[in-house]
Amino acid sequence: MKSITAQRIKTFSIFCVTALALLPGLSHAWWNGDWDTRKKITLNTAQIGTKEALTQVPVLVRLHTGDFDFGNAKENGGDIRFVADDDKTLLKYHIEKFDPVNEMAMVWVQVPKLTPGKADTIWMYSGNPKATPADDAKATYDASQIVVYHFDGAEAVPQDRSGNGNHASQSGAKLGDGSLIGRGATFDGGSTITIPASPTLRLVAAQGYTVSAWIKTAVVQNGAVLFQQQDGAKSIGLSISGGKLVASVGATETPRTMDVKPGMWHHVAVTAGQTLMTVYLDGQEIAQAPVALADMQGEVTIGRGFTGEMDELELSGVVRPADWIKVEAAGQGSDALLVGYGQDEANGGGGTSYFGTILHSVTTDGWVVIGILFVMAVISWVVMVLKAVVINKVQKGNKAFLRDYNNLSVTETAKLDQDDSEEDEEIGSSQLLIALYGKHDHYQDSTLYRIYHTGMQEIKNRFGKAEAKDQYLSSQAIGSIKASLDATLVRENQKLSSLMVLLTIAISGGPFLGLLGTVVGVMITFAAIAATGDVNVAAIAPGIAAALVATVAGLAVAIPALFGYNYLGSVIKNTSADMHIFVDEYISRITEAYSR
Repeated sequence: MKSITAQRIKTFSIFCVTALALLPGLSHAWWNGDWDTRKKITLNTAQIGTKEALTQVPVLVRLHTGDFDFGNAKENGGDIRFVADDDKTLLKYHIEKFDPVNEMAMVWVQVPKLTPGKADTIWMYSGNPKATPADDAKATYDASQIVVYHFDGAEAVPQDRSGNGNHASQSGAKLGDGSLIGRGATFDGGSTITIPASPTLRLVAAQGYTVSAWIKTAVVQNGAVLFQQQDGAKSIGLSISGGKLVASVGATETPRTMDVKPGMWHHVAVTAGQTLMTVYLDGQEIAQAPVALADMQGEVTIGRGFTGEMDELELSGVVRPADWIKVEAAGQGSDALLVGYGQDEANGGGGTSYFGTILHSVTTDGWVVIGILFVMAVISWVVMVLKAVVINKVQKGNKAFLRDYNNLSVTETAKLDQDDSEEDEEIGSSQLLIALYGKHDHYQDSTLYRIYHTGMQEIKNRFGKAEAKDQYLSSQAIGSIKASLDATLVRENQKLSSLMVLLTIAISGGPFLGLLGTVVGVMITFAAIAATGDVNVAAIAPGIAAALVATVAGLAVAIPALFGYNYLGSVIKNTSADMHIFVDEYISRITEAYSR
């Protein structure tokens, strides 16, 4: 009994292990069945070389045509949710911009932890029309974040998104679209932004201070104050002097080591502790200076004497680690080295096919071109099928007619001819109508019969009611009959070749229409990338692949049409040759039967 029980336990264990191996999707259960789609987002710090773990980091997730299906989300992005790697814990986030028309969005997500030298994972869910917006800008940032300016609002002055309410009291800068991250602020050298003093804006020397921003200078700057907080004789600031970035605490300045190149976006930052001040440019430490930092509380001035653009200004009431600055520069910039996007997965845990991912990325103009190509494909297939039916009946009809015609003696040449019925006269202009609706009781499918019938009718018209055996045809009459036969042959060829021009249009026009769709799709993809600043391969590849769908559709129209055209053309050519031969033989028989 024990051995049997042990065997059953062993068998059950093997079954369980096998089942788990066959169902890897169970390791990541679906967070909520009301959402149709999810996407894995990878945060790889190994690419930017961080050395310490970071917590509660706001990470920018850029979305555009290449990496997100805007058609599957609500117009305001209200159904977007972010979930931790355990696929259970909801993450705090807020949307800076969501534009479904131009298919681009910027979303800030607070990531619980970034592990150095490792790829962490979060999940993004979408596709729930019943969901309501759940973004929360205040909760996206930790308690040390005291000011966050996206420059994204419709207000005349910048608004603080950190939840501390440190909104600007005055702004001469122009706020508008087209910046590095959505909207930004443009300074003309005489405009400034002022943030009034507040308890939350107070600098506590024991905790330190961090200021960071993205800037793009129009020309080489000299004496441009990017940031300055003043409290009587005490001050802390970040400026550009002689084209070089420099930070100061009171009269103490950092060495001027690195140029800020005009016309390029740069991430600039300064951290100040009680005894040390550090300056960063594009995530890299460029200068340090010993300082004696003191508590201060005063208003903040931004952009005095600065000519250029600014985006994403952040103030923290702590000394942020060097890796924090590095993550900001790498994760928010146009290189987007930190964030990677996986393919969409449908509800149920299974991933969609690559073709599904590509089709989800096709833009509206691409679908328009594909729709036109689909119509062309349907027309070409209908033409090929109908022409194949007609030509098949013509060949069978010709074969049957020739078999009976060749068995006639010279004196019986007129035996197979019959007068046209009213139905034959109504449908006689169309080879297709003849094939589909003719009586088919006396070779109506045969083009050879119709040539033969024309010749007999010409003879009857000349003989009238007299018996044919008592009548003769002159050489001129035979020549006239030959001309009528040739005219009928030409008309029969025209009927056989009708609609073939639609196949030539599909063959030559399909690839060009597809190429047009691809070129427009590539243009839109690069325009979206330029607008969002996300230039990594994962962002570009889906958009390019989707643009190429139009070319594939064009080839899918042209290739079958090419094969069909060549086959039908060769059969029509052979049928035409048979008609030419028959005309010559038929005239010879008429001449033999009706000439002196």
